Amino acid sequence: MPDELKLMAPAAELEASYRSYVAEVRACDDLLVPWVLGYDADDFPALLARLRDASEGKGVPDDFVPHTTFWTVDSTDRIVGVVNIRHELNESLLLEGGHIGYSIRPSLRGRGLAARQLALAVAEAGRMGITRVLVVCHKENAASARVITANGGVMENEVFGEEAGGVVQRYWIEL
Repeated sequence: MPDELKLMAPAAELEASYRSYVAEVRACDDLLVPWVLGYDADDFPALLARLRDASEGKGVPDDFVPHTTFWTVDSTDRIVGVVNIRHELNESLLLEGGHIGYSIRPSLRGRGLAARQLALAVAEAGRMGITRVLVVCHKENAASARVITANGGVMENEVFGEEAGGVVQRYWIEL
């Protein structure tokens, strides 16, 4: 596994890698995290436009906020992870969604990639003007909790998340 990781905007030339990523997540019966992985990709150019527009707040439902999606790629330009950064917090995101949702390709988990990916995402959030980043995880997701704390996350509390259907741990990372 190449060591170099970078965040990049979704791009047409990575369509095959994106499709294999989503297929791998679905084959593991994992949740589609971040949630934008659930967007219809049948018309790939339309998916790219939808993601680009959301970053500018276009086409975002009233109960959502502008959000930017990045694909985490290695030095071979294979997608190893996906990140979604919410530009601000509404009531729902403040409770159980947070600023950043992220995941790593299932076959590459346990290699430290998620911690490196989150560090890149936190830095990107800082460039967006976010100075205090909320990252959440399900209480039973010890691996995610380790990733968050490795990036300076300090748990504020645990809450019951209606959408999450269970206890959510809320961590703040100061930039």
